[in-house]
Amino acid sequence: MNMLKIVAVPMHPEGRKFVAIFAGITVLLGLIWEPLFWLGAGATVWCYYFFRDPVRTVPQRDGLVLSPADGVVSLISEVAPPPELGLGTTTVFRVSVFMNVFNCHVNRSPIEGKVTEIAYHKGKFVNASLDKASEHNERNGLTIESEEGHRIGVVQIAGLVARRIVCFVSVGDMLGAGERFGLIRFGSRLDIYLPEGIQPAISVGTTAVAGETILADLRGDQKPVRSADI
Repeated sequence: MNMLKIVAVPMHPEGRKFVAIFAGITVLLGLIWEPLFWLGAGATVWCYYFFRDPVRTVPQRDGLVLSPADGVVSLISEVAPPPELGLGTTTVFRVSVFMNVFNCHVNRSPIEGKVTEIAYHKGKFVNASLDKASEHNERNGLTIESEEGHRIGVVQIAGLVARRIVCFVSVGDMLGAGERFGLIRFGSRLDIYLPEGIQPAISVGTTAVAGETILADLRGDQKPVRSADI
């Protein structure tokens, strides 16, 4: 791991207090025993790295659905969207991106559009890589509607370690594609609900980059996902 690349990446303001806490504990550990100082220093660097907020190159082509999170595409399935998103009961494709504790946890809008729904739901903290996490875990969902009328559901799901979902936007806000809208602390997952009739253009196991990786094409001319990938 290149240390220069880590410290050169901007940190999201949400991480400042955590880095300060880690640094303070590191100093105290150093007063107790010098080797503990270096362990604390490593943990402090990791904390900074966790809250990194790198610049992303957002594709400019209209109609693209971008990944809202860094991580691995862990699930692709056909399900009905959560009722609180107001997306109806028709079965649509859901793409799940799992973030581990080493991924960047800043979440970005998959499309350009208006936030029409925000719904927070209390729940459990089971492993976010499991399918049941979409229903049982603590979550915060957003519905984003494009100018053309396409509606995308994005759900921030807390994981086994995550205990804090942060959303920066409100109903009525306009978001650009790839614009930051939230953050989840310490390991979690995002579910993306595509509009009816739109198929994923990505497969399970793909490493996604928030604001850059293309999940689907709303124009409908993308290569359909293979059934073997679901």
